Amino acid sequence: MAKVVKKKKIKWKSFFTFLIVLTIGFFLVQLLLKTKTKNILIVGNKLVSDIDIMELAGLSDYPSFFLTSGFSIERRLKANPLIKSVRVKRKFYHTFELDIQEATVLYQKEEDGKYVLEDAQEISLDENIVLTVPKLVNYVPNNKQKAFFKGLLKIKESLRERISEMTYVPNEHDKDRFLLYLNDGNTVYLTLTKFSMFNYYEDVLPQLEGKKGILYLDSGNHFKIME
Repeated sequence: MAKVVKKKKIKWKSFFTFLIVLTIGFFLVQLLLKTKTKNILIVGNKLVSDIDIMELAGLSDYPSFFLTSGFSIERRLKANPLIKSVRVKRKFYHTFELDIQEATVLYQKEEDGKYVLEDAQEISLDENIVLTVPKLVNYVPNNKQKAFFKGLLKIKESLRERISEMTYVPNEHDKDRFLLYLNDGNTVYLTLTKFSMFNYYEDVLPQLEGKKGILYLDSGNHFKIME
């Protein structure tokens, strides 16, 4: 006796419901992916302008919030030597927050006007950027530069801004000796191992009673009044 095979009815209603839901979901995902960035917050920058950061990061036209990679933003921004690091955060309502850490500009070379960064890169800056950094008058030997950079980084930024010029002035007793000309009229002799001592300069000032002179921090700590 032959078996009777029952034909299964296709549930067209369920099929069309699934198809409609799938289609709606597809268009919603497409709509979501095309949603543009609404806000861009930039913090921590002083030298690089907000406009330059947005252009370099590829955010000037407020691209898709979900299709824009945070990694690509970081990579583009770090191509600028003035940007040491950047953290990209996604925030509520399609907002990017860019937390910028800029490289420290240590000094300007008198010979060619270029600025030297903490990683020894030499760059030219736009004329619109105003920096208060020391000017290095002469040449520092290659074997002294690494210690020179480390020494400058030990000095507080507010005190580096007090230095107008720096000169490498070795003598027969000290090959690490520098002379700093300050914008208040005083001068300071320092040796590479004692650059951090310059951080106490503001504590010394009241003891000078407004007198101008030379502060010797290279060998001993004493002040010679200018005649």
